Amino acid sequence: MDVIKWGKRQNKQRFKCKNCDILFTRNDPNQKLENRFIWFKKWVIERQNFATLSRDSGLSKDTLQRIFYYFLKQSPQVKIIKRSQVNLRIDATYFEKFCLLCYQDHSDGYTQLIRFSDGEDYSEIKEDLDNLIRLGVQIESITTDGHKSILKAIKKALPDVLTQRCLVHIQRMCLLWLTRFPKHESAIELRKIVLLLLKINTKNDQIYWTKILEQWYLKNKNYLMEKTYHHATGRYWYTHKLVRRSYYTMKRALPNMFNYLSNPKIPATTNGIEGFFSHLKNHLDIHRGLTLKHRIDFIKWYIFFSNER
Repeated sequence: MDVIKWGKRQNKQRFKCKNCDILFTRNDPNQKLENRFIWFKKWVIERQNFATLSRDSGLSKDTLQRIFYYFLKQSPQVKIIKRSQVNLRIDATYFEKFCLLCYQDHSDGYTQLIRFSDGEDYSEIKEDLDNLIRLGVQIESITTDGHKSILKAIKKALPDVLTQRCLVHIQRMCLLWLTRFPKHESAIELRKIVLLLLKINTKNDQIYWTKILEQWYLKNKNYLMEKTYHHATGRYWYTHKLVRRSYYTMKRALPNMFNYLSNPKIPATTNGIEGFFSHLKNHLDIHRGLTLKHRIDFIKWYIFFSNER
């Protein structure tokens, strides 16, 4: 071969012709774009800022910004993959000015579908579920935090699919309402029952837990029914509304709290997708100053690269 590599200059590979001793670099636009895309990927997925990338690539910050903003505009669509027996996790996270709704396969964390919206809207979620089914995703179960719009959409679009309520969400909200140091004996006892939720690993655990919750209710039924009246208006409210709310949150969720015991592939919580959201926000926070459109495009690229992994 008459051409050999001859070092680098300004981070570019140089070549030398052995016949005429001429030094040159190859200027392939496609290769140049591919090389710069590598830096863009590091910017999105590896939490590297412009200063670090400028130092490593030899390109100026202005050049990198121009290149990266070009790539952001080419943001890809999430690809829906046909799968059977999918145990789906559905959750939403909120950013300034928009909400991101995610539909993830629990088996490998693959994001099947995303939606940018103003909030968790029933009609939009039902449309997403209908599209997943139409495009070949066979859903076995759905784990959700229990948002009313999500539950309503699941019931309408997939009435035969198992719904698993996230135990962490139930526990977290009940502990918030009961407070860390409740004063009344009934609230103290209920808090102990709530703390057992994430320790339920077998059917026997479920039977025991359900039984002690029922016993607690029978013992404190009158306490929950106590009312406070406003004599001037004639209106009333439940005196111990936060304790009452904690109990009835678990009571209403009970039919969908323990489906994971009959199928270990069903996630008991949405922790996986919440961890994904946390990593996404950590990556996005490094690049402050992006416009709304660039932030949305950044999220699309982040999810695309995450799915590749």
